Amino acid sequence: MKFDDILSEIGDFGTYQKRKFVLLTVAWMLTPAVTAFSVFILGIPDHRCRIPGFANDTYNVQGTLHHNMIQMFIPLSNEDDKKYDQCHVYQIDQSNTVFDENNSHPINASLVKCSSWVYSNDVFDYTFVVKENLVCDNKYKVSVSKTVLFAGTLLGSFTFGLLSDLIGRRKTLLLAVLTLFGSCMTLAWSVNYTMFIIVRFFTGVGVVGMYITTFVIGMEWTGPSKRTFVGIFIATFTPGGVLLYILESYFIRTWNWIIIATAIPTGLYLILWWFIPESPRWLCSKGRMTEAKALLQHAAVVNKTTFPDKMLDELTPDNKESGRVWLLFSDKTLACRTVIIFFNWMVVSMVFYGLSLNTGILYGDYYINFMLSVLVEYPGQFLPLLMLGRIGRTRSHFIYMGVGGLACLSTIFTANYAGKDLQPLTTTLALLGKLFSTAGFATIYIISAEVFPTVIRNAGMGSSSVWARVGGMISPYIADTADLVGGTTGKAVPLVIFGGACVLAALLTLILPETLNRQLPETIEDGRHFSRNIDKKKQAKSKEQTRL
Repeated sequence: MKFDDILSEIGDFGTYQKRKFVLLTVAWMLTPAVTAFSVFILGIPDHRCRIPGFANDTYNVQGTLHHNMIQMFIPLSNEDDKKYDQCHVYQIDQSNTVFDENNSHPINASLVKCSSWVYSNDVFDYTFVVKENLVCDNKYKVSVSKTVLFAGTLLGSFTFGLLSDLIGRRKTLLLAVLTLFGSCMTLAWSVNYTMFIIVRFFTGVGVVGMYITTFVIGMEWTGPSKRTFVGIFIATFTPGGVLLYILESYFIRTWNWIIIATAIPTGLYLILWWFIPESPRWLCSKGRMTEAKALLQHAAVVNKTTFPDKMLDELTPDNKESGRVWLLFSDKTLACRTVIIFFNWMVVSMVFYGLSLNTGILYGDYYINFMLSVLVEYPGQFLPLLMLGRIGRTRSHFIYMGVGGLACLSTIFTANYAGKDLQPLTTTLALLGKLFSTAGFATIYIISAEVFPTVIRNAGMGSSSVWARVGGMISPYIADTADLVGGTTGKAVPLVIFGGACVLAALLTLILPETLNRQLPETIEDGRHFSRNIDKKKQAKSKEQTRL
């Protein structure tokens, strides 16, 4: 007897599980909000150099005299003659400087880099960028700050995954919550940039630990017939948490108070932790049958079902997968498929987070753009439900990545030729890219789980997750290409890179075998012979057997 048989006996997803899921959903809403910190606490306001010798200088014009001083000391941007240069100031010698015919801009003054700036507060009141002046030559530090978060999630995935198997899901969750709460509160009081990125790294460690541990607890308490539903159920809560974060950030526009406002619920989650049960599946794997029996009996009572004591005595351990990562490359067919899957994981993560956490590269209102980029995740999550069972996994993924990629590529035309009145079209195309990257995220997960043979499935999925983190780490630097190129074309360059990568990933997907209604590979040998050629008769028979 398998543990899934026990869950089916007491209720796959009964009243007991539903009550506990209420506690888990709080974690699934808190963790994505922490990941989204970058959007507002690292937001870069409009800015220009501070006028030398003007102690009360502000970004907004104070009057005619102030306007004339800005004209005198601040050069116009080469990109747009209606905007001021953000990084340079005129070095004016009153005795030798010659001005233009309007006596406003100097003609022969030299440009020098400035060391202090004034910032607009139209969108943000006070971000960490303003505190540390992370602009101009220091702007790259903003991207580094975003990257270290994903580096932290990479370490956290390994660390908390190992701890979860060693000391249990519940204790691991406690450590993750403490790590996240402590790092967030410390982050809010960062005194300099170095402290900020070090603490932010541990925020990444804690956020992924809290998410994956609650995810595992939820799935291990769910019976086999309800796992697909639960997976979708979990996915619907992550955008909800970010939407609440947007609302919070709209009213609290100071970076450290935004962090504190998000961290406090994380600390309060310690109260809910007391009511979250250990995974009985893990208890059984460690031979702690008495504790597992008590939990299962209580769940059966709440679910109004029965739990025969003898079921645990008849429990047989699940087979451990013995594969190693190197086996993914033990055959040229497997190696080719592995590389394609890894590339798809990297691209879909790069595009998803690149469009989520870098909304500043889009036209339009900063808050509305970010809100829309979150809202499009909902149709993106439900698209696979409509298509995967009808046209297959690889075709669906090809469509998602291809259409999303073409949408992003099209922005090069709208950005350069559509005119200012049609620039919302550029944002719309970018949001389509986000929608389809969301669908692609869900689909590549299923493709990976079904293409990798059973004996190396865990190794394959774990390695794929690493490449997803790599995609997240490089996404800020791709967004930075907008500044390197500049102008209207620069706005589209990151989107074009995202789009080109999506189209390439889509084409490579066609090399992968279709897994819909097929017997999945168990051994390495099965994986080698898992062809793209499908026996139509067997497929039709399988469809008939699995039809609801």
